[in-house]
Amino acid sequence: MPFYEKGNVRIRYEEVGRGFPLLVTPGGGLNSRVSNWPTAAINAMEEFKNDFRVITMDQRNANGGESTGPVPTENAWDAFADDQLGLMDHLGIREFFFMGYCIGGCFAGKLLQRAPDRVVAAVFHQTVGDRPEDPGIMYRHSTDNWLPDFKKRRPEVSQDTIDKYFHSLWRAQPDFLYSVSRDFIKNCRTPILVLPDDTPSVAGTRGIAAAHHPEGANLSEVAPPAACRRAVTHRPRRAGEARREPGVTRRNAPEEWRVALRFTRPTQWSR
Repeated sequence: MPFYEKGNVRIRYEEVGRGFPLLVTPGGGLNSRVSNWPTAAINAMEEFKNDFRVITMDQRNANGGESTGPVPTENAWDAFADDQLGLMDHLGIREFFFMGYCIGGCFAGKLLQRAPDRVVAAVFHQTVGDRPEDPGIMYRHSTDNWLPDFKKRRPEVSQDTIDKYFHSLWRAQPDFLYSVSRDFIKNCRTPILVLPDDTPSVAGTRGIAAAHHPEGANLSEVAPPAACRRAVTHRPRRAGEARREPGVTRRNAPEEWRVALRFTRPTQWSR
């Protein structure tokens, strides 16, 4: 398992396949890590390995992963972007596609803002986002699902640092996508594809679609184009879990995702 290191940051990554580079980040909130792929709605490492050079990584300080680094007390989304862009530099890659699941939608927004000349298209897959009817959901999710195990591994990190980290992630910009503003996405010039979901922590994709594709506007009249599909996970429902609408599945999602590729220059990548 290879690692990329820069200063006091150490990032574990994996890659498979050949062709135009595709950086994919799995879901899991702050526990986004390579080992999450087998249970993902679409295992991108398997689905796209015959089409692209697919690259993935453990995010910095994800429990169960092997990437480590400081806990930033401000500009936390930029720290993740630094790791992702640094990995691409390490691999000698300038331009790439990006596909982010869950928290990866926030990564996508920041990468589009930071490196518009490098990210040629982005997919927001079941991304998290602010829910006005349930404010603070991601703050609570991180507190419950990331913090306890992280504190066991890194007891030297103070609660004050954690509080500032969570503030930077979830409260500095509590509206919409957390990492970038609604206006940024609306005016983004990079092609995007939105695969929304409607479970509590991933409602942000509906907002992305609304910002990027205003209600009532014909798809062909929106610049840059955005396509929306309903995402589902094909696994047994847990007791009390809401039924999800059919649409994007393990079987047809790769073809749906290629809608985004049609907005780019086909000579830039090979199958």
